[in-house]
Amino acid sequence: MPSRTLTHLIATAAALVAPGHGLLAADESLPTMSRRLASVGVDSTEALRREYREILFTTPGLANYISGVILFDESIRHRLSDGTPVPEALDSAGLLPGIKVDRGTRLLANFGDEVITEGLDGLRERLQEYADLGARFAKWRAVLRIGPSMPSPACVDAHAQGLARYAALAQETGLVPVVEPEVLMDGPHSIDRCASVTRTVLRATYEQLLRHDVVLPATVLKPNMVLPGTQSPDQVEDDTIAARTLEVLRDCVPASVPGIAFLSGGQTPQQATARLDRLNRREPQPWQLTFSFGRALQAPVLRAWSGDRNNRDAAQAALIRRAALTAAARRGAYQPSMELGSGVAAAPGDDPRGAA
Repeated sequence: MPSRTLTHLIATAAALVAPGHGLLAADESLPTMSRRLASVGVDSTEALRREYREILFTTPGLANYISGVILFDESIRHRLSDGTPVPEALDSAGLLPGIKVDRGTRLLANFGDEVITEGLDGLRERLQEYADLGARFAKWRAVLRIGPSMPSPACVDAHAQGLARYAALAQETGLVPVVEPEVLMDGPHSIDRCASVTRTVLRATYEQLLRHDVVLPATVLKPNMVLPGTQSPDQVEDDTIAARTLEVLRDCVPASVPGIAFLSGGQTPQQATARLDRLNRREPQPWQLTFSFGRALQAPVLRAWSGDRNNRDAAQAALIRRAALTAAARRGAYQPSMELGSGVAAAPGDDPRGAA
């Protein structure tokens, strides 16, 4: 990799996890987007998907709190109503355009309900096309379930290798890889079991990233928090979640990784925000601790919009408010009482792309 390209990638990775900022995950697949729209009574037509995403991408002041936006294949090719290509519009607004490049999951042969992420075939060419369209970073999601015999060593190894192959190809193309090994929170498992599985998955992932000569300072990790399962009878305090999460990360994630952008993974907006705040109130860590939230940022926006273009301003106000609350948590300055008030104690930052 040419040193100039490497320098650029490292600067872009740092910009993605800049202090006071996080990522907006707007990379829902068509089936997922259809479910989200159906939840507020909206049909999933291309026109309505474009209208909704334009609300997100043109929210005034969003770059005060958001450093980059993860797009889907459909949305990176869209144009705004004024004809501006979406990546160009994001860049002009101070937001780094990114792209989801995996092609979802399929059952892993011979391993029951375990799944593997697909999309490595033809990935080099697709990455180049996305870079030509204006993407600055990419994302690949691995999905691992906790069960009596899950995840199996074979499943863990297959996902780790897939993440590493993707990351190497992304860097070769000049895109920063966001590496997302997600241990799902579904199930009755304890926080101890989640910690054990997350530790195993992260260790395997970094072993493979290093084997594939991936430059870690030019990457971002997007992991789950260490949580008890949603059906676990033993729920715990947010401070315990923060402590167990950091314990696992310190065991597994090299200090050369610039930032960790937690996924929300089915948590409510309030839960995800409060737990991010607890993580950032603890002792300083070698990485930036930030967010890459989808539902936890978008759920209030969808409710406010509900398919009515007359609600555009209200929807954008909902997004900027949620982003500001999450940015406050990013700084360890969030209070649950902020959810009830009209003001948000979140200080706007400089354009995080300055280093890039």
